[in-house]
Amino acid sequence: MSRTDLRTPFDTLWHGKDVFAEVFALEGEEFRNVKNRRTFRIEVNGKGFFVKIHRGIGWKEIFKNIFQFKLPVTGAGNEYNALEKLHLLGIATMDVAAFAERNLNPAAKESFLITRELTGVISLEDLVKETELSFVSKKKLIEALGESSGKMHRAGINHRDCYICHYLLHKDTLDSSSPRLSVIDLHRAQIRKKVPFRYQVKDTAGLLFSSFDVPLSKKDIFRFIKAYSGRSLREELKENSRFYQAVYRTACKLYLKESGTVPAADPFAGKTIQR
Repeated sequence: MSRTDLRTPFDTLWHGKDVFAEVFALEGEEFRNVKNRRTFRIEVNGKGFFVKIHRGIGWKEIFKNIFQFKLPVTGAGNEYNALEKLHLLGIATMDVAAFAERNLNPAAKESFLITRELTGVISLEDLVKETELSFVSKKKLIEALGESSGKMHRAGINHRDCYICHYLLHKDTLDSSSPRLSVIDLHRAQIRKKVPFRYQVKDTAGLLFSSFDVPLSKKDIFRFIKAYSGRSLREELKENSRFYQAVYRTACKLYLKESGTVPAADPFAGKTIQR
């Protein structure tokens, strides 16, 4: 069983060729090379592309993940499917240039994904470190982040590595009324009819945890909730307070593990997080 989707310029360059032989022969600036996954950058006709190659992870790794109650990532198909759905939803993300996978056996599956390089962008993590944002810019970015992540979750997609470093701002839109954020690094993403409570909490807590050093005010958090839910704040907190309390507790636990400290108070329940 195999799938192949070649787009410009690879549909012409690799026409009639063994696409796996072609991608395995590529070399470029390497960003990641761990276990059975490699990520590197190439240029074709003066344009930048990122290549992710996945090789079979083996049954040992699959069972290891299962025994740890984790869903194993067996190829580039997760990310390809997520990118295609995000585009259908109108959520900004990376553009697919080429994708292929072969072998039905999940332990021996080989696949690759090539995406077009996003230019003129900066991660939200780097932006808040390097730039003193105005009140208006900060407000608009929080709303844009809430809208993007909320729309993704309502469509049944969870990221599994959902941190502000994986949201890229298109810098020429910073001062606009609608800043453009592209979500990236979706190789662990999952697609269902509905995102389970646990994974929705994990994603949203990841965004909060990675934003604690901004810092955020109580109003900032409530502004995110309103954008994330697409509802009035009063209505959303009345019906889903349990969810947001779980998000805050999870984010604080992550931050405690990372930094040894936690924010002082829970804006949803007025409770401090016990160490």
